[in-house]
Amino acid sequence: MKPFNAVFVLLTLLACAGFAPAQAHELTKAVSISSTDRAGIPQARSENSVALDAQREKVALQVFVKLAQKLIVSAAEAMPADKYSFAPTEGEFTGVRTFGQQVKHLAATNHILAAAALGEDPPADAGDEQGPEAVRTKSEILDYLNTSFAHLGKAVDAIGDQNLPVKASPISPLSASKATRLALTVEAMLHALDHYGQMVEYLRMNGVVPPASRP
Repeated sequence: MKPFNAVFVLLTLLACAGFAPAQAHELTKAVSISSTDRAGIPQARSENSVALDAQREKVALQVFVKLAQKLIVSAAEAMPADKYSFAPTEGEFTGVRTFGQQVKHLAATNHILAAAALGEDPPADAGDEQGPEAVRTKSEILDYLNTSFAHLGKAVDAIGDQNLPVKASPISPLSASKATRLALTVEAMLHALDHYGQMVEYLRMNGVVPPASRP
């Protein structure tokens, strides 16, 4: 088996562990090493290692975004419209978002992080990661979700473009000096897959088998 790029190994492991951007703050504090700390420490380099190739990373991430969009949009489509207001109310689920709010939050975060990766201001209607108040019905939320992946795809397409700036985002653990287009788009993917897991729980609670789990 060929070795995977470390970025995507991290993406897969953290997504499976259920990390969201807020949780990533703690991870960043725990494992970050400043450039001063690294000074003078020789960096081991394998004979087979290669320098980061922006074009290859872009193509690989384009594949991941398309797969994630198909997975998440199909799950959102599978939930009946009258169940978009569903939220578990017992035990540790008390006070959680409804299914529709989960999907809209996921989409709003895609928009916010994609904007930062493209050097844009955060979309005004994304609010505090909650999404536009006017977007309420299933069809409206699905449209918003799809446009958020289109926005994220645009950010991925811009990886390696030296003419576009990158901005830090207040919802990201990455400071302005550490934010990169690749990192912000990977962060959006981590967050999206974390909420996909919650969407699956909601679907099954309503007797709906997620499309990705069907024969």
